[in-house]
Amino acid sequence: MSNKNSTQTQAKPLTNSTQIVKIGARGSPLAVQQAEDFAARFKEIVGNTVEIEIHTFTTSGDQLLDKRLQDAGGKGLFTRELDIAQLSGRIDIVVHSLKDVPTVLPDGLQMGCYLPREDPRDALFGKVGNIKDLPHGATLGTASLRRSAQALALRPDLKIVMFRGNVQTRLRKLEEGQADATLLAAAGLNRLGMTDKAAGFMPKEEMLPACGQGIVCTTLTNNAEDWIFKACLQIDVLESRIAAIAERAFLKRLDGSCRTPIAGHLSFNETGVDMRGEVLADDGSKRWFSQMSLDTIPDENQAASLGFELGEKVAKLRDNKGQ
Repeated sequence: MSNKNSTQTQAKPLTNSTQIVKIGARGSPLAVQQAEDFAARFKEIVGNTVEIEIHTFTTSGDQLLDKRLQDAGGKGLFTRELDIAQLSGRIDIVVHSLKDVPTVLPDGLQMGCYLPREDPRDALFGKVGNIKDLPHGATLGTASLRRSAQALALRPDLKIVMFRGNVQTRLRKLEEGQADATLLAAAGLNRLGMTDKAAGFMPKEEMLPACGQGIVCTTLTNNAEDWIFKACLQIDVLESRIAAIAERAFLKRLDGSCRTPIAGHLSFNETGVDMRGEVLADDGSKRWFSQMSLDTIPDENQAASLGFELGEKVAKLRDNKGQ
């Protein structure tokens, strides 16, 4: 589904009276910025006959600042309250960071559109620009199992301390000396205009991104009004959609929640795509990695197959060598 599948005249309300479209998002500065970015794109499509309201929600994940997500239910903690509001009709469209969205949506919801992918790398904050350059025994603040495992794979001597909260909260903890360094998604920093504050960016070859990292997406109800659905199709970016489908299929095959360190990333080359994926032991002592390529750009079904097949390869490596 690309943004060329419908015309602007189809993506407007059938009535001339002003329509109100309610957009839901988490309440963090980054989530609000992402919702505003989407709202601007949506408004450009639908015109002045639509009034847009952004409604923010505090999710279960936002309230859990003292424990890891895998200890409190894993995926879905950052979407649950938004899902409920959307299914009850209080919200028309929800804007998400894709990596927060479970691979299986609640009944009644569907994926809407995917925005242009931002930089998928992890940014390092601290006095050095690469994890390899941290002092021996340094403390790294993160609540992400993936980042923790990948960091320990590079530097087994590091001490991991839990950092939860939004971008601003984690940077405050770093300034307070609760850790020597921390990792944040470069995509979020770009959207907040804070990229220059990072000490460096981890190469994808050393720290493979989380599945979906850098992509903002929307969800709609299955009975969303047709003009809203078509407006989202016009916003949709095909490259982001293909990457999202492949990476989420990989994640789903490996039963990705927040309980397993999993990374997966699809990139586009001159003629086709390259996809890499891995699973790690929690302590980074073992790493099961594989990669696949296609010579042409896949359609949605081919992207899903690619992700699943790569997941199969990684699962076999893990199950044969890690048990």
